[in-house]
Amino acid sequence: MAKTVLITGCSTGLGNTTARKFAGEGWNVVATMRKPDPRLAEENPERISVTELDVTEPATIEAAIAAGIERFGRIDAVVNNAGVSILSIFEATPMEAIRGVFETNVFGVMNVIRAVTPYFREQGGGTIVNITSNVGFVSNPLLTVYVATKHAVEGLSESLSYELESQNISVKLVEPGAMRTTNFASNTMAAAQNVSIPESYKSYFDHMMNAMMNYPFENADENQVADQIYAAACDPSDRLRYLAGPDAEETAKLRWSGSEETYMAAMRDLLGQTAWRNSRNSRS
Repeated sequence: MAKTVLITGCSTGLGNTTARKFAGEGWNVVATMRKPDPRLAEENPERISVTELDVTEPATIEAAIAAGIERFGRIDAVVNNAGVSILSIFEATPMEAIRGVFETNVFGVMNVIRAVTPYFREQGGGTIVNITSNVGFVSNPLLTVYVATKHAVEGLSESLSYELESQNISVKLVEPGAMRTTNFASNTMAAAQNVSIPESYKSYFDHMMNAMMNYPFENADENQVADQIYAAACDPSDRLRYLAGPDAEETAKLRWSGSEETYMAAMRDLLGQTAWRNSRNSRS
């Protein structure tokens, strides 16, 4: 019997690409999204079923799991891909906006895990793959809220990898680098329009935005990331983290191969923080 994966956030971007990857490898796919679009299923009706799921609404998660089991007989893996971001100065970001990002990126992941865990236990096992980011182990300015959610999911996933082993459930982390997916970047910028930039931050914000636009690494390729997600779902080993993208690999080396001082200096250079500091000092 073919294995089945349930993937969140499949309307566009990485989730959509990942659904196609699993189906192409012979898996059945429960491709979930807040507003179901049948076009993905029409491409491969034998392998892909499109189902409504909003990670902030537990009832839709339960219904999607039930629909997947009814259609394909079982679910072997879940990929927590759905996510949102916001680009802003933290001090000026309304708590309502912050809570919204946490609701999807953290509590949404928890909602899915809590819903699928009893089923996996009854079944005798399963795999949970959580998509974070390289900013789950390093940090960027202007993405403070998003970074905080990804750090939270990193800690959650490692703790659960120990805890759920007792239930024969495996937990994996896929950590892509910068990746301009179909709607993610545009949605991030759209969310930023609702947050004003305080006057005292404007020169800093402009400098860092320019540095961000001139990021020295190529974007991670969606297909490469989907390959890593698939590899993680198929890997029976105790491995937790799967990097995807040139900057993810480079920042991982910086984070874990040297001293804290070396890491912080390198990250300030990489992110443009050192250049901003030098320009500020030259003006003063």
